[in-house]
Amino acid sequence: MRFLRQSLVGVFLAAMTLGLLAFAGQMIGGAVQDRMGKENRARPAKERVFAVNVVRAEISVETPVLATFGEVKSRRTLELRSASGGRVIELSEQFVDGGEVIAGDVLVRIDPSNAQSTLSRVQADIADAQADSRDAQRSLALAEDEEIAAQDQADLRAKALQRQKDLLERGVGTAAALETAELAASSARQAVLARRQSVTQSQARIDQAASAIARAQIALADAQRGLSDATLIAPFDGKLSAPSVVAGRLVGANERLAELIDPALLEVSFRVSTAQYARLLGDDGDILNADVTVVLDVAGVDLEAKGRISRSSAGSDAGQTGRLLFAQLDDGVGFKTGDFVQVRVEEPTVRGVVRLPSSALDANGSVLILGSENRLEAIDVSLMRRQGDDVLVRASGLEGRDVVEARSPLLGAGIVVKPLRGGVDEAPKAPAMVKLSDERRAKIVAFIEANNRMPAEAKARILSQLSEPQVPAKVVERIEGRMGG
Repeated sequence: MRFLRQSLVGVFLAAMTLGLLAFAGQMIGGAVQDRMGKENRARPAKERVFAVNVVRAEISVETPVLATFGEVKSRRTLELRSASGGRVIELSEQFVDGGEVIAGDVLVRIDPSNAQSTLSRVQADIADAQADSRDAQRSLALAEDEEIAAQDQADLRAKALQRQKDLLERGVGTAAALETAELAASSARQAVLARRQSVTQSQARIDQAASAIARAQIALADAQRGLSDATLIAPFDGKLSAPSVVAGRLVGANERLAELIDPALLEVSFRVSTAQYARLLGDDGDILNADVTVVLDVAGVDLEAKGRISRSSAGSDAGQTGRLLFAQLDDGVGFKTGDFVQVRVEEPTVRGVVRLPSSALDANGSVLILGSENRLEAIDVSLMRRQGDDVLVRASGLEGRDVVEARSPLLGAGIVVKPLRGGVDEAPKAPAMVKLSDERRAKIVAFIEANNRMPAEAKARILSQLSEPQVPAKVVERIEGRMGG
């Protein structure tokens, strides 16, 4: 009985399971048939609308600013070199790096013993040459007197010869007396020639003495110049840089001792591209005297100086591109030669252009403007200048239109957008201020005071800002960035 009861229960459960499976299969089959029998009802696609920032295009007159980098130099720089070799016996107290000197100051004095000895020898040679000249002049005077005496004697001998000839013609004289007179006259003429030769030799001695004196005077000038070269004198007011000599050191001829720089005549040299150079040329082909602003970043404080372009390089350096320009600084307080600075050059004004964010311009030179029903339209523009994050463009029909501020791959002509216009009359935001803790403030002040490269004026300005309860956050960030913390 027990076995029969359990068998019946098992048969019942199996029958129930099969029934449920059949019912489930029937329901699934009905649902599939019902789904396949229904028509597809596609929902209409809704057009997507993007929100974009737009700016109003306004025609204006812009002054483009050309930004580049350059190096500060002095227009008057002199390498101090020793004209003669020797031992340094005297140095100026200002002969140090950064020492200020005045024109005429004695900077270096080299031992003048050798130059003084040479000068003394040359002076003695001049005295000998002058003595020889005086002796030659006296000899010439005596020779001329002897020539006169010999000529007088020759005249007397000639008269005696003529007298003998007269006596012989009258039959009073003899042939032997006439011959003797002729020999005496010939000897007298020969004596005149000898004295004349003595006069010529004396004149030659005078010429030789004059040449010796001239050579001795040239040697004297050289000796005096060598003696003066033993003393190095500052030719103009300025500051010394990189001195390389100490007292007692032996220096050679033409050895570099230091460099003298005039800090009042500073200029900046900078390189621009050929296209930028062409924009800075005037109608006559010469470079324009455009205004220049030079900026030097010093521990969070920008040192600025104004100036004007003065000239351009005569040639193009090998391996370099573009053109090298020079600008004279009006007031270079705080600047030093060798400073790497940022240079901003004001180009000639450009009329009829629109200033837009650079993100509004694509690679094909077109911008998207807001058309009817807030649909975008593409318009081609001419790029005139790039100014940092902005561009100056020119196009017909662009004035007064709303331009998409930033392009994206999702935006294009024909797309409907929701324009977002920023406030036009928004007040300028005040610079962010931060309140420093005593420890942080002391750390920054210590860093500023320990900076020896910072000019005194800039250092005083920063310290005065740090003494306030709140300090500009930009200044703090830049200083801490240089501190490394």
